[in-house]
Amino acid sequence: MKSSNGQSQRHVKGPRELLTGGEWIYGRNPVEEALAAGRRTATEIILPSEFPDEDEQIQRIRDEARSRRLVIRTMERAQLDKLTRFGHHQGVALKTTGYPYVGFEEILSDVENDENATVVILDHLEDPQNVGSILRTASAAGVSGVIIPEDRACGITPAVVRASAGGSEYVKVAHVVNLVRAIEALKDAGLWLTGLDWGEDAKVYTDVDFRGRSGLVVGAEGSGISRLVRENCDFIAELPMPGGFESLNAGVATAITLYEILRQRG
Repeated sequence: MKSSNGQSQRHVKGPRELLTGGEWIYGRNPVEEALAAGRRTATEIILPSEFPDEDEQIQRIRDEARSRRLVIRTMERAQLDKLTRFGHHQGVALKTTGYPYVGFEEILSDVENDENATVVILDHLEDPQNVGSILRTASAAGVSGVIIPEDRACGITPAVVRASAGGSEYVKVAHVVNLVRAIEALKDAGLWLTGLDWGEDAKVYTDVDFRGRSGLVVGAEGSGISRLVRENCDFIAELPMPGGFESLNAGVATAITLYEILRQRG
């Protein structure tokens, strides 16, 4: 079958066919960044129909897809909504291999070899928006790695990639079975850990010395940092809230603190 411009068109699969194998990253920025980062193997892409005056970003994505010889398809919006589980796809989706987690040993080695290493530890966060926001900031701030537990925590799903605007594709993320054991290993490597929390032992985050190897522990939504993880933190830091509101979004609090770390390092 040929299209109106004379180019051959392949069979357009239905949603059930497309859902099998791999995973679908969706949204213009996440797809463009996933292709640019090159950490995953992509096989096919869904894009809007081609027009002579199409959006520049869509054209860049299309050109990159062609250079990689990806299968390029179009799909009705209702079908794409189902494929992306009604995520904000902007008419774009990329089929890839799963998220490329790294081994914990790789992040540990980076800490040992970098006296200014920064590691973010997520203590059982379950909200994809928060995890994605944190990964976006971690990428921008040059974080060495992010540690997440394997159980009772949000992994790096397509929804997280979307929330990170593709920043997740540039960050090293490791899954660990035992978060406390991983923390102990990082401390043995010279990392000083600061937990974002409240309490009598907490100091204002700007009063913490973040120079040198630093780890930032972010607690779960609502429950905060778990007891054993908190006991292994060297410092507890809080963000002042003179406005009277009692809590900040985990992603916002992490972003503020990461940029305080950068500020202190000049």
